[in-house]
Amino acid sequence: MAAVIDLAEVSIVRGGATLLDKITWTVDESERWVIIGPNGAGKTTLLQVISAQIHPTSGVAGLLGEVLGTVDVFELRPRIGLTSAALAERIPRSERVHDVVVSAGYAVIGRWRESYDDLDHQRADELLDQLGILSFSDRTFGTLSEGEKKRVQIARALMTDPELLLLDEPAAGLDLAGRESLVRTLSDITRDPYAPATVLVTHHVEEIPAGITHALLLRRGAVVAAGPLADTLTAENLSETFELPLQLTEDRGRFAARAG
Repeated sequence: MAAVIDLAEVSIVRGGATLLDKITWTVDESERWVIIGPNGAGKTTLLQVISAQIHPTSGVAGLLGEVLGTVDVFELRPRIGLTSAALAERIPRSERVHDVVVSAGYAVIGRWRESYDDLDHQRADELLDQLGILSFSDRTFGTLSEGEKKRVQIARALMTDPELLLLDEPAAGLDLAGRESLVRTLSDITRDPYAPATVLVTHHVEEIPAGITHALLLRRGAVVAAGPLADTLTAENLSETFELPLQLTEDRGRFAARAG
């Protein structure tokens, strides 16, 4: 399998603080990963590296067969689908939902004078239908619930048929019903053999969808454990990651954790 992410000894240092500490990590095109860890673990910083938003202070970051620092990131970024709270804040509240999705084809936020053909509009509608929100196509982004906004962002991230899909805390801020509905949808995506390689970032094991194949556990910018989900997502590794004795249960591909 081809590696879509290939990090070798990647570190990020800002203002004398080490945010990532010699991360070595490989993601193949058929894999679906979860990155999990406490606040301040370096999850968001790592996501910024693998979305080609920042360059490593040291080490080598390979993405989609290219190396950061030797490639035009503006050509690389359209090959990566990304959802994040920071991106959502940039979407105009008055933007029509269909336009939020279709405008990903030009990698712009806020449709202006771009021209889209019928296939673009058809693709956007298919994705909105897949995410269960086609009926919201003509509504404005600002009128949606948090769960609906999350689904629009995922549809947008898939619009360009990316080679790598990055989901930054997609269930954050959702109530129980919203979370479970979204996790079911994410399970459909991660189980799809034609879906792109996927990396999902979360604080909570309850938000891991069935279909995730691998896990990377981070603490204080360093890797605690990484590898196949069954071997890596254990009570022992979680306890070390969160520095708290934890019990972990699993039921049909879904997890729950509580203090031991």
